[in-house]
Amino acid sequence: MHIIRTVKEMHAFSSSMLGTGKKLVLVPTMGFLHEGHLSLMRIGKEHGDVLVVSIFVNPAQFGPGEDFEQYPRDFERDMKLVASVGGDCIFAPDAHEMYPDGYQTTITVDRITRHLCGITRPHHFEGVTTVVAKLFNCTKPHAAVFGEKDFQQLMVIKRMVLDCNYDIEIIPGPIVREPDGLAMSSRNTYLTPEQRSSALSLSRALFTVKERFDAGERDAERLIAVARDMIFSEKHTRIDYIKICAVDTLEDVAAISGDAVMALAVYVGTTRLIDNIVLTAA
Repeated sequence: MHIIRTVKEMHAFSSSMLGTGKKLVLVPTMGFLHEGHLSLMRIGKEHGDVLVVSIFVNPAQFGPGEDFEQYPRDFERDMKLVASVGGDCIFAPDAHEMYPDGYQTTITVDRITRHLCGITRPHHFEGVTTVVAKLFNCTKPHAAVFGEKDFQQLMVIKRMVLDCNYDIEIIPGPIVREPDGLAMSSRNTYLTPEQRSSALSLSRALFTVKERFDAGERDAERLIAVARDMIFSEKHTRIDYIKICAVDTLEDVAAISGDAVMALAVYVGTTRLIDNIVLTAA
């Protein structure tokens, strides 16, 4: 497995692979890998010949007071996990390699980033789209895999790829959950045992809303109230947002008539967790 630290080396590796006609698939990560990431890598292996995993904790997508410095890191462990699923290359640049002195270019996707996480994290997605565009340019993939757990990020990247005419297939990967239902996240390690118990209210609320939806409820506010009450009942939770949105635009819907997504962000203690569930009428 190749470990690459510079953009120049990454360009050379990708060009050599593409020159032999191989299909290259990228899985972008911030490291501290878990089974959710590994599931995306396995999907990547199914869709291409060469699997590149990027590991880069991107400072541009963290706002003031967020957990950039504290974000968990364990590169030695990450290398072993990527190797365990047959990864061919890890691209792990440092911040200066990605953002050299005098850096002043950003990529902005406008309307779809104004909703959900974009409300309370106004510069987050500019950091995401900028770094993903740079990773695409560095690795030259035919396809890239993004998890559905961050549903808004997935839709933003799809929009950017369409708008900027990238010849890259974006492949979604389903949410992977712990046996107790908690969506896998590197930030789960921040939770105390009591907080983790409270965090289970997120998935319970989403599954309950799905049951109500499947039983015929279509009023978004009533479904949101169900989730809000369940999460509020836990002492360690503070809701950032609970929304039901159209899947393509992420605009709020009042009555669900087409495919929709319930997306939520909740602070459990000081840890901000996100989760979602897609509501599709049979």
